[in-house]
Amino acid sequence: MEKAKRVLSGDHFIQGDIACSEGAIAAGCNFFAGYPITPASEIAERMALRQPGLGGVFIQMEDEIASITAILGAAWAGAKSMTATSGPGISLMLENIGLGMITETPCVIVNVQRGSPSTGLPTLWGQSDMMQARWGSHGDYSVIALCPNSPQEMFNLTIEAFNLSEKYRMPVFILTDAIVGHMTEKVTIPKEEDIRVYPRRYTKLPPAEYLPYKPEADLVPQMIKAGDGYHIHTTGLTHDERGYPVMTADCHHDLIWRLINKVKNNQDDIIRLEERYMDDPEIVVVSYGISSRVVIPAVMRAREEGINVGSMRLITAWPFPEERIAELSERVKGFVVPEINCGQMVREVQRSCKCIKPVTLLSHPGGDIHSPDDVYQAIAAIAKS
Repeated sequence: MEKAKRVLSGDHFIQGDIACSEGAIAAGCNFFAGYPITPASEIAERMALRQPGLGGVFIQMEDEIASITAILGAAWAGAKSMTATSGPGISLMLENIGLGMITETPCVIVNVQRGSPSTGLPTLWGQSDMMQARWGSHGDYSVIALCPNSPQEMFNLTIEAFNLSEKYRMPVFILTDAIVGHMTEKVTIPKEEDIRVYPRRYTKLPPAEYLPYKPEADLVPQMIKAGDGYHIHTTGLTHDERGYPVMTADCHHDLIWRLINKVKNNQDDIIRLEERYMDDPEIVVVSYGISSRVVIPAVMRAREEGINVGSMRLITAWPFPEERIAELSERVKGFVVPEINCGQMVREVQRSCKCIKPVTLLSHPGGDIHSPDDVYQAIAAIAKS
């Protein structure tokens, strides 16, 4: 049987979830493990269709706990791996997401968010898992999470998520929502040679000299894969550069701060923002995901009425761009934050402000989106205050 084409270059009219799958394949993903869940099931279905013809692996696991475990193991075996789920599935994955963080295992975790908590609104949308991605697993560690707002970005940012996971050797989240996942729009897939794919950081050191958790200058260790002849130990326990458990406060201090700082020290490389009308704004609307698509008509209306308002879209939700918010807080009148939750990223805006400024939350717990008029009214209220 003729091998399928890996990168489907050209223009397509496809769903966001399908675009995510194609982005993963274009990035080199060759192992997918997951469990069906609305509204992420189309990602698994596409992977089930595409991976066998590419020599890759699709496996439906018995649950989400097994799914996250499988992609961690596959990564250590040399695969580029991914899973996709929604909020209830992420809740089940959280313990082993922490394992992925402390073992520094590159992989991608897609959360197509829906209304929650519990079973919530399986077929409707939400943005209520933003803090879960940051703080869900116990303990201290850094997180990278990207927020697409279109099917095109579902393709592009899935590739970016794989690149960041390899570059910083860690699980990376894609935090999208049911509208973007199920939205059908034009998606342009470039030629394969035009897609930048970051390779795995495999060591060139001989086995006798290699330490699996000895960091390079950017605080990220090199890796090996099973079968290469290296005798290593890796564990979810606090460990030293050899990967051996060391139960001391000093070892824990060194390990945890390195996990945090390998992201913190490289924020300029990781954080992506889309800013419009930000030359000298009086008010800034901070948004992400599907909520960002209702912001621009509101901003345009306000600007036509003489209100100097700008838009900041969080393409990278984590790490949060606190330095940029702090800088803006010293010269703007206030912020507006629309979210399909009861107030999550708005707290990050408030926390990051150097000066006390009004930060207006436009909240919806799920199942609907804001109207541009909602956003406009919040902008106008700050402008009149």
